[in-house]
Amino acid sequence: MAELCTPAPEAGRPKTRVPLKIEETLAAAAIALLALLTFANAVVRYATDFSFAFTEEFSLFLMVLMTLLGASSVMAKNGHLNISYLVDRLSARRRRWVRLGATAATAATFALLAVLGAVMAYDEYRYEVTSPGIGIPTWIYTVWLPILSLAILGRTVGLFIRIRRGHD
Repeated sequence: MAELCTPAPEAGRPKTRVPLKIEETLAAAAIALLALLTFANAVVRYATDFSFAFTEEFSLFLMVLMTLLGASSVMAKNGHLNISYLVDRLSARRRRWVRLGATAATAATFALLAVLGAVMAYDEYRYEVTSPGIGIPTWIYTVWLPILSLAILGRTVGLFIRIRRGHD
């Protein structure tokens, strides 16, 4: 009798409703662009004694973007940093409660970060704050903080649900 062949899920990749490839692809694009900007700046500086100082703003933004995208992906994979020395010595039931509490605290933190980041982005928009290097509105950079904080919050809620159901 022929068996249906379904692809096995990748090791260490939980089943999520929103594909992890979204964050991973965007983070890869951010690091590629960061590398390209840094390389171009180094080549031009070496060859001409001229510096693309304005690229520092973009580089900083890309590093923060990459960090938040990575945090979202890692949260979905339950790979966030934790201190397990004491927790691993607890019973399975207590360990589960500690994980639920830590995940809830993480969710609260990123919910707060999303709200405060949105307020900050709105203030920068309202007061027409511009960047010192190239003079573009800083809210263009800042608006990504609440958006990606909400993405991390969504991944955290998904992890909380999986822990609660006993799937993770």
